[in-house]
Amino acid sequence: MAEASVSKIALVTGGGTGIGRAIALALLKNAYTVVISGRRLDVLQRAANELSAETGGMAHAFAADVGDPQAVSALFSTIRRDFGRLDLLVNNAGMGLPAVPMEDITVEQWNAIVSANLTGAFLCTQQAMKLMKAQTPRGGRIINNGSISASTPRPMSAPYTATKHAIAGLTKSTALDGRLFDIACGQIDIGNASTDMTAKMSGGVLQANGEIAPEPTFPANLVADAVIYMAGLPLDANVLTMTVMATQMPYVGRG
Repeated sequence: MAEASVSKIALVTGGGTGIGRAIALALLKNAYTVVISGRRLDVLQRAANELSAETGGMAHAFAADVGDPQAVSALFSTIRRDFGRLDLLVNNAGMGLPAVPMEDITVEQWNAIVSANLTGAFLCTQQAMKLMKAQTPRGGRIINNGSISASTPRPMSAPYTATKHAIAGLTKSTALDGRLFDIACGQIDIGNASTDMTAKMSGGVLQANGEIAPEPTFPANLVADAVIYMAGLPLDANVLTMTVMATQMPYVGRG
């Protein structure tokens, strides 16, 4: 008799809303058991209940500030205890600021964005590498949420742009350091996926020429489709970088 298939285990940070929620939904529809993390337990638990009911899958909520090493350690200890392994980490958690002149950005604002966008991705990657190296079967996949800002900045976005450029470096370092251990790492650079965060774009956002202009968006489930494609590859194949964007959004030169 054939063995029953074992669900793969995925962690999606920032999984309670927006792009993270769309990714979690797609993974559940593709037979993953999904842990969603974020800072607000009530939002996470509501999302987990809704996602489980919609898909018939198993979504689990765990509150954790990814910029806090102790919280991240506790998150991965729970995954190790409850599931014994991790097949996929999606580093999606992050934050930004409204357009602010560089000289007006406070150190507190800078540190908050670096913590959420960069330190959080590093800490989760670090813990995932430890678990993926030790588990049997060995290995796994890490997918980072980049941005068009990983290569081309918006005006007045220095902290966000700096962290997203750094994510590109973290992706490459992780892919290099992980390849001997069957750990693949790639990045999806997203341009204007439709979420609550991008809702203001239809009313106009600052452009590189100083004008305020509306920008088109595209459905967030298309990002989730890209994650499913990348996650479905065998571990001896990898998508290092992929850009998914609204066709008509300003991109090259931001104008």
